[in-house]
Amino acid sequence: MLRVLVIEDEPIIATLLAEVLTELGHVVSGIATTEAEAIREATRCRPDLMIVDARLRQGSGLTAVAEILEDGFIPHVFVSGDRLTKNSMSPEAIVLQKPFQEADLVRAIARALSETKLRQQA
Repeated sequence: MLRVLVIEDEPIIATLLAEVLTELGHVVSGIATTEAEAIREATRCRPDLMIVDARLRQGSGLTAVAEILEDGFIPHVFVSGDRLTKNSMSPEAIVLQKPFQEADLVRAIARALSETKLRQQA
């Protein structure tokens, strides 16, 4: 069971993500809709994982994650309806293109967690 912070500015998508994560046995510790709110929520709830919309109406999910990670690494998966290039993020970034299936989310979460294990072993 992971404590997950969902950073998503579309209420319907945020709710669906929260439902799927809960069905998978995780606890959604917060939902943030803006860059500033994402940073506050990450500090408040100290999530084990973040699911992050790369583009928010108010700010950027990419910028929020960069700031959050200054206090220590948290596994994260970027989701986006836009094509994201690896140039705009770190090479090990895990990106899930919207729309996606639940199985795709499960695989992306597993990859994010395995990347964290590799970081800890290095």
